[in-house]
Amino acid sequence: MTITTPDLSGKLVLVTGATRGIGRAVAIAAASAGAELVITGRTIGALEEVDDEIKAGGGHATIVEMDMQDTAAMPRLAAAIAERWGRLDGFVANAAILTALTPVGHVTPEDWETNIAVNLTGQWHMIRAFDPLLRAAPAGRAILVTSGAAVGSRPFWGPYAATKAGLEALGRSWAGESEQTDIRINMMNPGGTATTMRASAFPGEDPASLPQPADIAPAFLALLAEDCPWHGEVVNAREIAGL
Repeated sequence: MTITTPDLSGKLVLVTGATRGIGRAVAIAAASAGAELVITGRTIGALEEVDDEIKAGGGHATIVEMDMQDTAAMPRLAAAIAERWGRLDGFVANAAILTALTPVGHVTPEDWETNIAVNLTGQWHMIRAFDPLLRAAPAGRAILVTSGAAVGSRPFWGPYAATKAGLEALGRSWAGESEQTDIRINMMNPGGTATTMRASAFPGEDPASLPQPADIAPAFLALLAEDCPWHGEVVNAREIAGL
């Protein structure tokens, strides 16, 4: 499939987990396409590095230090966006965590609760906070980043798989509730991509054999575009990016 880079000029796009990997690549690509960015992450220093790269390309970003377990911060961020811009054109829910891969019966309560808090509960709090701002935009677009682990049998991936399956179900419900609006809500499966998270799960894998985050970023831009044809679907990034 051949895609062209959409014009995101004048769009305000929020990307969570934007300090590295897929989130960083999507934020930089969206800025290059003309969007103004709000980027979140857990460390200011890493956010500043992404901001510097966006600025070097002629773009503009607002950085927000935020942990996905700090659910009280999410409505505060939404209120700040509402006061300054009055809307949110794009929301890329990328931030996630992968704890130790282990049999379900050996998962610690702490790891289980962290997976649920970051990968599912935090996502719901973000959706709750930003849904009104997406509805206030002329063509709000939301992308929930999922994984192939959400379907089939993935031994040792239990908590992560459960949260991604839950996120897909949540996204489908949200999309169904938005059928009569101009919002488009989709789940993006990046597939195997050379990220730090992937390397922690597959330490013997050669990252050079995988698509880089920048390779799949165009697929995210396609879902942020005004002419996005998908809604309520799990979309494969590699297929859209032609990889």
